[in-house]
Amino acid sequence: MEMLILVPLAVACAAGFLLFRRNTVAVSRERFSTAGRLSVIIPARNEESNLPYLLGSLQVQSIDGMDIIVVDDHSEDRTRAIAESFGVRVIASPPLPLGWTGKNWAVANGYAAATGDLLVFLDADVRLAPDALPSLLAARERSEGVISVVPYHHAERFYEKLALIPNLLGLYAFTSPMERTNPAQGLYGACIVATREDYEKAGGHESVKGELLDDLNLGARFREAGIPVRNYIGFGMVSFRMYPGGIRSEVEGFSKGAVLSTGKLSTKTTLPVAVWLIGLIASESAPFFIGTDWALPLAIAYLIYTVQIYYYGRYAGRFGRWLPALHPLSTAFFLFIMLYSIFQVVFFGRVAWKGRKVKVGGKEP
Repeated sequence: MEMLILVPLAVACAAGFLLFRRNTVAVSRERFSTAGRLSVIIPARNEESNLPYLLGSLQVQSIDGMDIIVVDDHSEDRTRAIAESFGVRVIASPPLPLGWTGKNWAVANGYAAATGDLLVFLDADVRLAPDALPSLLAARERSEGVISVVPYHHAERFYEKLALIPNLLGLYAFTSPMERTNPAQGLYGACIVATREDYEKAGGHESVKGELLDDLNLGARFREAGIPVRNYIGFGMVSFRMYPGGIRSEVEGFSKGAVLSTGKLSTKTTLPVAVWLIGLIASESAPFFIGTDWALPLAIAYLIYTVQIYYYGRYAGRFGRWLPALHPLSTAFFLFIMLYSIFQVVFFGRVAWKGRKVKVGGKEP
């Protein structure tokens, strides 16, 4: 009986080995002189606490002649003043037109002002290692297409560390080898690198102007245009601190695309992700079966999952020493996020983000 229970649990855990790829960006210390050929576009809405980290990290990159553009997306804090203090170009995003979401409109306006034929799109909460930009440019050149990076998550407070399982599932989704044959393969919007030529051929952010999942849909546009898409893990190179503003912003951030994003993945990816997750939840039920034949195999499965989460989790982010062993806390957080996302999408047809109500697949008031 114990073996009959343990075998399917072991198979479920093995799905993680099938999904995960340690696809980090190789370090390049070559000094680039782009002579105005590189534009960095940063959409920013109420990002006064994040911008100093990003702009400071851009200042130490071994690249000359960068054109850095911060697009102030109707911020209500000191976003513009902080950006200007770093000497970068700051433009104000015009009033939001019908049919656009806020971030897409801000990025489109940043692109319109850009001068480079190499484009880097960065979220304001991103932080770069000193050799990050040369390494990203070299990786894009090798890919002969567009690349994106899933940043390493610096989680400092306890509520931030609860994002362990959502972050790990994100790595599975974006690095899954099965996604390479997915015609709708997505990008990770926090860090995207492309040539102007490829970006225009794919239609740019205007082609996904009303989409909530702009990055996933933009990746599909690149694929439709015949441009290779490659996703990397940011470990040691690109990082961010996602939600320092409190657990409410964390819940809003994860839930805005939690349900919709699953529909963009290949079934060859979603199936093993689902199997892995079901096995994880089953192993976490071990305490409820103490005194039964199920207790030992479930406990063994819990231990195997814990070792796997410790190993993979160190590539996803910094979540503390103990939380990977107490992963049921993060699993419960993930399930809450999924239920909350379903509630918003099904009953309201919209999600909340940065003070805006964004209609699902549609327009933003």
